[in-house]
Amino acid sequence: MSNTNSHIGGNTYHSNISPLPLLSRSSTTSPKQFPTVVHRNALTDTPMTSMPSSPKIHPNDGSQFPPLELSRRATTLDVPGLTKSRVSPDGTIAARDVGSKLVIVMVGLPARGKSYITKKLARYMNWLQHDTKIFNVGNTRRQSKHHVGPASHPLPDSPVLAPTQNSHVDDLDTSHPANFFEPENKETAALRESWALQTLEELLDWVLLGNGSIGILDATNSTVRRRRMVIDRVKERSNGELKVLFLESVCDDKELLEQNIRLKLSGPDYRGQDPNIALADFRMRVRNYEKTYETIGDEEEEIEGFQYVKMINVGRKVVAYNTQGFLAGQAVFFLLNFNLAERQIWLTRHGESEDNVKGRLGGDASLSQKGEKYAKALARFIDYQKDSFRRRQLEMHALLPRLSQRSSSQPTTPKGEPIEPHFCVWTSMLKRSIETAKWFDEDKYDIKQMRMLNELGTGAYDGMTYEEIKQKFPAEYNARMSDKIGYRYPGVGGESYLDVINRLRPVIVEVERMQDHVLLIGHRVVARVLLAYFLNLGRQAIGDLDVPLNTLWVLEPKPYGVFWAVYQYDEESDWFYEIENSQGRTSSSSMRPPSMLRNGSQIEPSSTLASGPTSHSGSTSSLPSLDPPLTILTPASPIAGQSPKDGDTKERDSNLTYVARVGNT
Repeated sequence: MSNTNSHIGGNTYHSNISPLPLLSRSSTTSPKQFPTVVHRNALTDTPMTSMPSSPKIHPNDGSQFPPLELSRRATTLDVPGLTKSRVSPDGTIAARDVGSKLVIVMVGLPARGKSYITKKLARYMNWLQHDTKIFNVGNTRRQSKHHVGPASHPLPDSPVLAPTQNSHVDDLDTSHPANFFEPENKETAALRESWALQTLEELLDWVLLGNGSIGILDATNSTVRRRRMVIDRVKERSNGELKVLFLESVCDDKELLEQNIRLKLSGPDYRGQDPNIALADFRMRVRNYEKTYETIGDEEEEIEGFQYVKMINVGRKVVAYNTQGFLAGQAVFFLLNFNLAERQIWLTRHGESEDNVKGRLGGDASLSQKGEKYAKALARFIDYQKDSFRRRQLEMHALLPRLSQRSSSQPTTPKGEPIEPHFCVWTSMLKRSIETAKWFDEDKYDIKQMRMLNELGTGAYDGMTYEEIKQKFPAEYNARMSDKIGYRYPGVGGESYLDVINRLRPVIVEVERMQDHVLLIGHRVVARVLLAYFLNLGRQAIGDLDVPLNTLWVLEPKPYGVFWAVYQYDEESDWFYEIENSQGRTSSSSMRPPSMLRNGSQIEPSSTLASGPTSHSGSTSSLPSLDPPLTILTPASPIAGQSPKDGDTKERDSNLTYVARVGNT
């Protein structure tokens, strides 16, 4: 054994190093027996091994060194826009780094909120720019040539006998779906298993052969045998590298379960059918699954590398076991912040600033006179909407008294009424945002400034106009126009859209966690990025989303998606008008947001939620447009003393209000 002294950065380190034995072809020494020598850099506590992580394979040329097996590649974080490597210059997971990707496998009985959870999780991960896609086995079943389910055949008024074990699959009577899910029927069970495997293969093709980072298998996967089959197939196709996270949704809240069951009646299997017959059929389907259902337990924890998350009552309780990898950690963290509380999320840009008048980027200018007027009207309007929500909440409580007795985490008053949600107002730390909130009563609203809500930093170009940048720095201007989302402004403080997405992550998580109302007073890029999350918009739509001044969005999370509406401020009447046909919801239905891109082009929704029974990745049907010559704006029920001057409706040129307003940050 020899002593070695190393002199690094003015410090001397001592290490006892045993000389490594040379291996001959006849040597029986395993490379695993080599001692690992650890050096420490003077500037870091991170150990650096003397053995390479991926040793080269020596040719079989008769030399004294035998071939060495390739070790597994390191799995570490890849964040688009924030990390870079030779194989991944844009921060996305490289095709060769299979171990950094993830397969999420849903587990649970029907009507336990699996699809709700998968859609919210996929929306969040896609928003963070980790390519995520849901593969639903039910969609595979509905696409099959057997046309199983009442979406193809009406439900009968009387029970239908289950097919016998001697019948041929092509001759199955599939008009009654509950019978089809009978576990004792070997033929239908085999058919359902083949659909599950087919869907899994499509998922693995997308993750392993395509550009996918996270594939989500949305199915019941209700037995240990089925889950083991999924693990084995994933290991087989990925050579044991691709990780699997099982996500089980359990629901024992009877009220919540009843709501979930009734919500299923509007799904593709039962849409348009007699609700009583459909409800009875679905309950029978659930009972069939319950006969063989096996929850994740100690037995599966013994499987090497097995990891799972168990969500109880849509997030009221979460159990995580053996979480591995960056993406799995991000998913589990987000799943800890679910709730079903009724609340409103309001979003607007600050009032017009002095720099807006001049067309200058960045800066920290105060509001103009028009901006001050907008700020005052905004406080009055939110006051009215806050009171209106409370009134509707109490009316709903009176109509449905059972809701007040739900075993939920929402508190109630001594009278048993739901407690009115608090109302938060969040601004950036820039003057124009802070000044827009100054008319809110701090006794009624929690007002907070957040640096995360600051506008995108324009670096060396702060204070310039777009025309000046185009004239003085044409190469930079063109680079930005060719990749608005990935482009980062040069100079100190310069940012890209991807930077803004990542600094807004704690804001999104907090909005998802909290049960209070919130108004976010931000800036153009911030508003675009936040709306892209709630409306589930794809990457290419974010940079062209039109979010003009004097526009106010409201979003209400629902079990089936996000309801939203848009209001426009009218300076003449000093009040807000709801834009006709602006209401909608993002979900798996056919409803889409109106056209919100400049020049009348349409939004391309992210593929995750834009679904329909014909595609795993979602329908790409066109969106309804808001491009008539005139847009009718309806006043939003003003409070006493704030009545619009021109009656109940007002016509405004859409080019001056909503659709075609030019925006470019």
